[in-house]
Amino acid sequence: MTPSIAFIGGGNMASAIIGGLLKQGRKPGDILVVEPFEAARAKLLADYGIQALATPGAELAHAGLVIWAVKPQTFKEAAAPIRPHTAAALHLSVAAGIRSDSIAAWLGSERIIRCMPNTPALIGQGITALYARAAVSPADRDWASAVIATTGQHLWLSQEDQLDAVTALSGSGPAYMFFFMEAMTAAGVEMGLERAQAYQLAVATFSGAGALAQASSESPETLRERVTSKGGTTYAAITSMEASGVKQRFIQAMHAARDRAQELGKALA
Repeated sequence: MTPSIAFIGGGNMASAIIGGLLKQGRKPGDILVVEPFEAARAKLLADYGIQALATPGAELAHAGLVIWAVKPQTFKEAAAPIRPHTAAALHLSVAAGIRSDSIAAWLGSERIIRCMPNTPALIGQGITALYARAAVSPADRDWASAVIATTGQHLWLSQEDQLDAVTALSGSGPAYMFFFMEAMTAAGVEMGLERAQAYQLAVATFSGAGALAQASSESPETLRERVTSKGGTTYAAITSMEASGVKQRFIQAMHAARDRAQELGKALA
């Protein structure tokens, strides 16, 4: 079977998308991966039956869609040997920070889509934002949407610089959730719970609250207020956090993440 989708890089995010595509009905022979590390190639074969190449070759010319799942620092170097084979392809980049102007220059193509997924994509519960350059057709967008939908939810942006905000909000967001889970678990232990109990309670609370917010049409403020009876236990906790400026510091932290995304984009241009 001639491959119609090629991945450059076979790490975690590529694996998440490949797994989703196979569940969607794609055949392993329809997918090609270029992955320089032998252990990663062996894992792709063992997990998905996907044959991966150590170096790019003429096989890439058959791919209508090329998905760039390389580390941002290696994108430019990886692009050089692939460019001659993929002039007619649509290119979808999941590499954080690399601007589409740079990708277009390195690949000699204007059919570029950038996206910012997050790690829950590994279990099909991610959220991905996408941005397309002007040369990307509606059919191209539909193809990219169908591919990314295998990893969870997605949305389209009208401005490329919005991806830096997405990086700060949802791209880095799982780490914030894990950070708060760490704190809740530590507090539970200090208050007499076993660590496993505290962790189970923290994880279930985050997943349950997220599911409730997704199912509700009410704002997060309203949902919070429904749990916060004045003078009660939740009120004591929220009042303590407000006195410490937790919300504002959290907002500042995401601005710092956005600013760093912008710096990396400029540095890797």
